[in-house]
Amino acid sequence: MTNRAIDYDADPWAEARAMLDMPGGMLNIAYEAVDRHVMHGHGDETAMLWLGKGGDRQELSYADMARQSSRFANVLAAHGLASGDSVFALLGRVPELYIAALGTLKAGMVFTPLFSAFGPDPIRTRMEIGAAKVLVTTPDLYKRKIAAWRDEIGTLKLVLVIGVIDEDADEGCVALGPVMATASPDFDTAPTRPEDPALIHFTSGTTGRPKGAVHVHEAVLYHAFSGQCALDLTPETTYWCTADPGWVTGTSYGIIAPLVQRVKMIVDEAEFDLERWYSTIEREKIEVWYSAPTAIRMMMRSGADVAKPYDFSSLRFLASVGEPLNPEAVVWSENVFGQSFHDNWWQTETGGIMIANLPGMTVKPGSMGKPMPGIEAGIVEREGNTLKELGTGEIGELALRPGWPSMMRAYLNEQARYDKCFVDGWYLSGDLATRDEDGYFWFVGRADDLIKTSGHLVGPFEVESVLIEHPAVAEAGVIGLPDETAGEIVKAYVTLNPGFTADVALERALRGHARKRLGPAVSPRVVVFRENLPKTRSGKIMRRLLKARELGLPEGDISTLETDEK
Repeated sequence: MTNRAIDYDADPWAEARAMLDMPGGMLNIAYEAVDRHVMHGHGDETAMLWLGKGGDRQELSYADMARQSSRFANVLAAHGLASGDSVFALLGRVPELYIAALGTLKAGMVFTPLFSAFGPDPIRTRMEIGAAKVLVTTPDLYKRKIAAWRDEIGTLKLVLVIGVIDEDADEGCVALGPVMATASPDFDTAPTRPEDPALIHFTSGTTGRPKGAVHVHEAVLYHAFSGQCALDLTPETTYWCTADPGWVTGTSYGIIAPLVQRVKMIVDEAEFDLERWYSTIEREKIEVWYSAPTAIRMMMRSGADVAKPYDFSSLRFLASVGEPLNPEAVVWSENVFGQSFHDNWWQTETGGIMIANLPGMTVKPGSMGKPMPGIEAGIVEREGNTLKELGTGEIGELALRPGWPSMMRAYLNEQARYDKCFVDGWYLSGDLATRDEDGYFWFVGRADDLIKTSGHLVGPFEVESVLIEHPAVAEAGVIGLPDETAGEIVKAYVTLNPGFTADVALERALRGHARKRLGPAVSPRVVVFRENLPKTRSGKIMRRLLKARELGLPEGDISTLETDEK
């Protein structure tokens, strides 16, 4: 199959709107994702193939998903929960997570996924901000991360536990399996309207508490549209999104967009394992694969020879998201998979893909691509209380004209922080970028990551990409440090590929390589070696944390930290 032609003239989301049922002007994500397909005779088609860590396989049809989500909605209603109540899920990639998400939305309640590797403090903070009424989790996660402070969350009324509950379990803990078994498989979907809240996704700031971005049911229009346009999702496509639903990608493009497009989703419970991933692509005949630059770099680190025994002929489209994809990774994917990873850009706040290398587009390695149809993007700089649009090749803040369906509607209980995102008719992303003569956008860095050295503006991503081109370097993080003469100097932190030794000779070689490619003003003055770089659990290198630790500054919110420096 290939990407279908779409008429983007007056209303770029018209086809998505026409595809959805929207009875009586109502709009509900869960209905559009599963029940609609059953109503139109596709209930027997596979919605999800779940691959367990231990080798188990479970296949759920669209009819199964509709029935199970209705049972979950009935469980919530039986416990006195009402439309608008907040349901949190702290689970790994298990079928119950997907059922809980759909059942919550079907019941007209608001769903918030939490990453299961979070520690107790970030879990508690998010549940307090979101006024959690219900938590869905496992006995182990509850004991280790919730039980000690559960009674201090005054809003929390119900804990639904997947698995066996001990006899001495806390009051309010209910085993989900038995109550699901006795609940009715029929449920009248709540008559939610397009602007009714549906999802809350938390995003970390550089300082202060995490922000809860509120998304509404109308977001499903953009999920349907962008899933087809940017990811080439069509009915019965075999699709694998490797992102965890604890993050916005794993919900928007790991649950909603694929199900709305009636694909066959592959869900793997296990964490990254190279041979497991390659064999999954081969065995399940994956057609569309959506992953992250961190995973791609890990594949690169293992070498192309590991991939040679596997058959990747089923793949027709590869996409990447989470942080900018280095040019070297694009070239590597062409050699190993016979096609490029197509990078795209968006944020928790945008709710969906905004800039992308679409199917059929010429990929410029290292570029984010072009704005999606219907999305107006610009490069701007502030002039007092107004914004000035910049021209080709100029570096400025990436901004979007508001109005797309999946745009966040609020930061939960933080109106002032929300208002700061919108200036002079633009949504300000906080990312610096530039646009070339062909209309492609290029990521430079976060606004607070930009390095000003000897009169030059240096984007850390450019330096990192050059360092990664060296065969010794697996990953790189670049920051600017204060300097009396230059203003700032460039400092790089790198991790090495197997077979290379961190020594003075290699450090000199890396600086020489960067100087040759970038010139003396832009290349790093210092290169230091680390076993790991601090990254968020979604794979983004935390440059601000590198800088804060160098300068002894406050570290801000580090609840999403996955790996730390050594």
